[in-house]
Amino acid sequence: MQLADVRAAEAADATTISRLLAECIRGSYTEILGEIPTGRLVSSQCALPRIRAEIEIPGGAPGWLGWLVATGPDGELLGAVAGGVPVPGEGELYALAVLPGARRAGVGTALLAATSERMRAYGATEQRLTLPADRDPSLPFYERCGFAALAGTATRRGRPL
Repeated sequence: MQLADVRAAEAADATTISRLLAECIRGSYTEILGEIPTGRLVSSQCALPRIRAEIEIPGGAPGWLGWLVATGPDGELLGAVAGGVPVPGEGELYALAVLPGARRAGVGTALLAATSERMRAYGATEQRLTLPADRDPSLPFYERCGFAALAGTATRRGRPL
């Protein structure tokens, strides 16, 4: 699979991003966290009005850099990422999701690289994220990308940019 495009999300992408996030969260965390906690995570992270607002007002909140999406050659949305620089020098990865069928094809890496570049442009020298579970299925990906556990927590990770 070859990536055709990584671009800023548009209002028309909001529903697809919401569905993608919900599918990824359910598929990744139901077995680890259980149904009810996973449902709460989906409710808090995938609310369509929230995603729509975040797309329509990038930069509207201090440090918010917005959503990016990756699309295939046919225009299909393959993945999405959201991030910001809420604290001077520290980029924060809020969400990264890739369609199950598009994983291990460079989509996540391309999205992480693009949002990392945005963070660097806003002065970030470090990048951080919080995983929903200490046995998170995305942990091997993040470790390959250079993220390491931050002191005192199993779910908080960071790396230099």
